[in-house]
Amino acid sequence: MILLQSHSRYLLEILSNRVQNVEKGVELDCNWVEFGDIRYHIQASIKSPHLLLLSVSLPTPPPETVFFGGLPLGAIEAVKAAYGPVIQILDPPRDGFNLTVKLNLTKLPPDEETKTSLLVKIASLREVVMGAPLRVMLKHLASRTVAPDMDGLVALVHRPTESFFLVPQAEKVTVVFPMRFKDSIDTVLATSFLQEFVEARRTAGLVNAPPCSWSPSPPLELKGAAVEVLFANAGFVSFVLFPRHVEGIKLDKTVWNLSTFHAYVNYHVKVSKSAAALFGVAGVLARKTTVCFTVKCSEGFMHTRMRRRVESLIQALDRAKPDKEKAKKTGQSRSFKRLSLKEARSGLKS
Repeated sequence: MILLQSHSRYLLEILSNRVQNVEKGVELDCNWVEFGDIRYHIQASIKSPHLLLLSVSLPTPPPETVFFGGLPLGAIEAVKAAYGPVIQILDPPRDGFNLTVKLNLTKLPPDEETKTSLLVKIASLREVVMGAPLRVMLKHLASRTVAPDMDGLVALVHRPTESFFLVPQAEKVTVVFPMRFKDSIDTVLATSFLQEFVEARRTAGLVNAPPCSWSPSPPLELKGAAVEVLFANAGFVSFVLFPRHVEGIKLDKTVWNLSTFHAYVNYHVKVSKSAAALFGVAGVLARKTTVCFTVKCSEGFMHTRMRRRVESLIQALDRAKPDKEKAKKTGQSRSFKRLSLKEARSGLKS
């Protein structure tokens, strides 16, 4: 399975080209959307080629999430801490955007390796902004404490008008994702994918990964949440994070994986759907054929898993059989011969 990168590849390409050709003074004005919910706009003029204005539009937050000034909790502090003097936050932001920053390319470090690393970090602005409140709570988990005023059910935005939920505690943080899809085929594929995602967690190689569960109904952690947020046609996925999952360099990876979990699932659903199309799903019967293809794939996959489990059980039974050589050496085993009625009578007479 493919993991999504934390930085915007297109934004990184624009920044790298601008740094290399800053002396040419070319005018720049680009708009694009990523993950279907984050909109970017970057602009630079001929008069000041070393200055770039980068604006970001975030998903529309549902009413249960915590936003301050159009940004998630702690986003301003996170941006200042991540970029220092290279980025200046403009207030108010550009119309139609939640955040606008000014990049000064003259303040980039001279060392090429450090400069490239910082450009990658700037291209990861989405992670810094969207993951700010999640990062605060997971930092407290690493120190086995609970963030102030965040000891109940906390909602964080991750898609337009949709949120995921956290239950922060001193020793663990439970994260719950209501999984919703508009297309019925996407719902079928996502449900199958999520069930296998949970099943894969039980393999020996993932024993240290966060515990994961899937349920078609809301888990107990969502008790007390609004009725409208408890609808999820692809079920609910829950993760339980412990301090060991967010220690040191693991924190950034955990924040990014949680912030983009729905996008990760949606990506693999679309890939599966495209693969089905390549196998002849076209024309008027495309929808029915896709469902058939999905069912057949799921059936074949389940048969494969069943065969593997049967083989593992047979191996376990083979290992449990007593060693014949050891049984001969002990001499404890005895055999008996069944006599016929005639032989038994003759034996009694003798």
